[in-house]
Amino acid sequence: MAAVQGHLSNGADGADGPDAGGEGAPLAFRRAVAGLRAVRVRPEVELDPTPPPRRLAPFSYALEAVVADATADDEEELAEGRLILLHDPAGHDAWRGTFRLVTLIHADLEPEIAADPLLPEVCWSWLTGALEARGLACSEPSGTVTRASSHYFGGIGEREPSTRIEIRASWTPSDHPSPEPAHPERADEAVAEPLGVPDTGAHLAAWCDLLCQIAGLPPAGTTEAGVVSLPQRRGPQPR
Repeated sequence: MAAVQGHLSNGADGADGPDAGGEGAPLAFRRAVAGLRAVRVRPEVELDPTPPPRRLAPFSYALEAVVADATADDEEELAEGRLILLHDPAGHDAWRGTFRLVTLIHADLEPEIAADPLLPEVCWSWLTGALEARGLACSEPSGTVTRASSHYFGGIGEREPSTRIEIRASWTPSDHPSPEPAHPERADEAVAEPLGVPDTGAHLAAWCDLLCQIAGLPPAGTTEAGVVSLPQRRGPQPR
């Protein structure tokens, strides 16, 4: 799969406090946040830090993303989401680890696609498939897929019916394997990647793959036949 491209902004308020990767945070968490900040995303994805939740874990870092159709006159938003990195150095029984990734994704769908009874299963398989496609292992995955349909009446009755899909999910990213020291006789020296730090950059890239797939975009750098994505909406909906 092609590498992600584009940019990640670092300008959100509250993104550099002790619980968001600042100097007061543990080294493992700071490295995990650095992995997120190093990722470059597709041009269609606008990715920015956002203030993280304060009560889910001792340390947290959050990103929000919007996938836009650059070919539309007003850059129609096709999908949006939030990815949160949680860290508890003491470990968490429900996570079975010290890190946890949590996501919320929304996208508008064509009514005929949204009516597919297998849509929830398909969307969940896209999440797990996005991780597998990048060779990422995880444990304790959980989540929900919800679809909500809206029909408009009265003064807004000219709007077409719309359906919105929502994915809420979380998973525990597997740690990096212990790297071999360059010189066995100096094995006591600090290694470049400490134990207990997942490859957060790769998980973010997989998450962006999922966002783009739900938005109806083809995989980056491919024109493969048989690749299925949800069709984009016909055009911007009146508000």
